[in-house]
Amino acid sequence: MSVMDDDLKIFEAEGAPPLPAAASAGFVEHDGASIWYATYGNGPAVILLHGGLGNSGNWGYQVPALIDSGRQVVVIDSRGHGRSTRDSQPYEYGLMATDVLAIMDHLELSKAALVGWSDGACTALILADQHPDRVSGVFFFACNMDPSGTKEFVATPVIDRCFSRHRKDYEALSATPDQFDAFVRDVSRMMATEPNYTASDLARIKVPVAVVLGERDEFIKPEHADYLARNIPDAELILLPDVSHFAPLQRPEHFNREILSFLDRLA
Repeated sequence: MSVMDDDLKIFEAEGAPPLPAAASAGFVEHDGASIWYATYGNGPAVILLHGGLGNSGNWGYQVPALIDSGRQVVVIDSRGHGRSTRDSQPYEYGLMATDVLAIMDHLELSKAALVGWSDGACTALILADQHPDRVSGVFFFACNMDPSGTKEFVATPVIDRCFSRHRKDYEALSATPDQFDAFVRDVSRMMATEPNYTASDLARIKVPVAVVLGERDEFIKPEHADYLARNIPDAELILLPDVSHFAPLQRPEHFNREILSFLDRLA
């Protein structure tokens, strides 16, 4: 049965489907934080990096499809998100990229494909830039690489429903459940000021990249996605019809087909 949750009413009420039983899960201590991860399945490694204010449970529609495709799936709660903790350091995409590398080292993954959603896409591309030998490719969904790529914020019912779910999940999962408003403020400060990649920075990226954007994305300018695809060597541009910033939840079957097609091309 096809899932369609374009208005995110299902997501607000229930969240994404629960993640399956993990093969392994735990915390890795890294640079002042305890970073939570879980692994599923066997095969080539794929790491899923969720968006800002979210958590790895947001990938509930994607993890089973990737397991069924014969891959090892790793989900990570970004520092300060979900079950992961943080210290007093400000949020930075580069810092979160080093957290992902620490998880890879802990799991003895020499190389992995990265699927990033929003903030997770920035983190993925920065890791690929800094450690191309560890990254086989990046599925870069719904993010900017410099502040000019974002639209002026306009609240919508869909965004409000997503935010409502994030608050519920944070209060349920976080080691600091009463700190949601401060968490939002601190993450928003990072989003407003990072990342700051120039065209020449993008030109040095050495791994295969798919720049992916929903045609109705609320946050990212479509011309910025075009710009990224033109300036990252050999990148491809994929526009997803009928969805917005929340495509993995709105039309998961279509989103999953695009991920699997990209991963097959890497292979």
